[in-house]
Amino acid sequence: MKAELQALTRQIAGKRLATQMGRVTAISGGEIEVSGLAAAARIGDRLVLRRGPQDELHGEVLKINGTNISMLPDRAPDGAAVGDPVVLRPSPEFLPSDHWIGRVIDPFGEPLDGRPMLPGAVPRDLMASPPKAAGRRPMGERLATGQAVLNTILPIVRGQRVGLFAGSGVGKSSLLAKLAKSMEADVVVMALIGERGREVNHFVEQVLGPDGMRRAVVVAATSDQSALVRRRCAWAAMTVAEHFRDQGKNVLFLADSVTRFAEAHREISAASGEAPALRGYPPSVTPLITGLCERAGPGADGQGDITAVFSVLVAGSDMDEPIADILRGVLDGHIVLNREIAERGRFPAIDVSRSVSRSLPAAATDDENAAIQDVRKFLGAYEQSEVMIRAGLYAEGNDAVLDKAVKLWPELDGFFGREDPEGITSSFNRLLLLLRRAKAGR
Repeated sequence: MKAELQALTRQIAGKRLATQMGRVTAISGGEIEVSGLAAAARIGDRLVLRRGPQDELHGEVLKINGTNISMLPDRAPDGAAVGDPVVLRPSPEFLPSDHWIGRVIDPFGEPLDGRPMLPGAVPRDLMASPPKAAGRRPMGERLATGQAVLNTILPIVRGQRVGLFAGSGVGKSSLLAKLAKSMEADVVVMALIGERGREVNHFVEQVLGPDGMRRAVVVAATSDQSALVRRRCAWAAMTVAEHFRDQGKNVLFLADSVTRFAEAHREISAASGEAPALRGYPPSVTPLITGLCERAGPGADGQGDITAVFSVLVAGSDMDEPIADILRGVLDGHIVLNREIAERGRFPAIDVSRSVSRSLPAAATDDENAAIQDVRKFLGAYEQSEVMIRAGLYAEGNDAVLDKAVKLWPELDGFFGREDPEGITSSFNRLLLLLRRAKAGR
């Protein structure tokens, strides 16, 4: 009750009796130039252009040029005219709360599920710095994920940051939802960046469901919202994760997707005059993404950890496109989803041979590491000869490793798509049984 009273008191104290107002002086493309507010405005402050008693256009301060400021509106400025009044509203404080668990919020901390919600008592910086490098703990123990392949071949440990690389329609969102429901964590924070409006409700109610939402906070910005709001979504979700991390909790952070986060930044940077460099992306996209990723990971002493999965949309399975390339360089592993695997009906459609977990070999015992190496050896042998096998040119007896790989492949492929809620030990026992059968020639 004390925390709720503090939050309410803070809200009342933050109300202003006077407003500062400017006027539109020019409209060019997607930008609106406003006079009379330059002395009071700060980058990131909110603006409201009033075109009529019931007609408002919201936006954000993008640039401050001497006596004028540039406003980037949340939607097309149709109907705006020179001389329209513009009201300055300081950037709202972001106040995460423990009561946000089980809720769907927007990037400003307002509820999207139609129910009232009080903010927390302590404001947090959306652009907070990560813990100091020298003070961070190493990555922690292995986490149960609910997926056999991620429990064994591609383990995820506490505080690890992993990239999930996939094209559209290959099961990326479904895998994230399974992790949200089954992966070992105290709190799950999910950022839905630029998602379709219909899909947000479907994801929350049908995919995650009541069981998934019981420990989750969903921060959503739909595709029809402005680039400023979509970009803010990732920062807001990470700030919520940091709120729980500072309480000593193990937080699972899921971002869908970093690509849309970068695309939103590209729109904003183009409006502000920054020249493109990386296949249309501005140079500032690299520190933007690395800064977000560095905020996840192990905390300092006395804090918890943020275990993160950042999804990336790779068009045409191009793993060398700029966003994928940036992420691979800063993360502790990557999981690649393959369209061909999805088309033959195996989900999750993880391409194990192209996926890597940098928590190995430390995350597994010597026996487990040996089993993982055996799986990769058999998998590599099968994939190198797959065309020959399918063409009927394979003859048993010429290569002992390939012979075992051919016999093992159907069971191994089934194992990669297996859900295993019983945990890591159960998954490894199943894997070791498969390998023993293969080595015994059965």
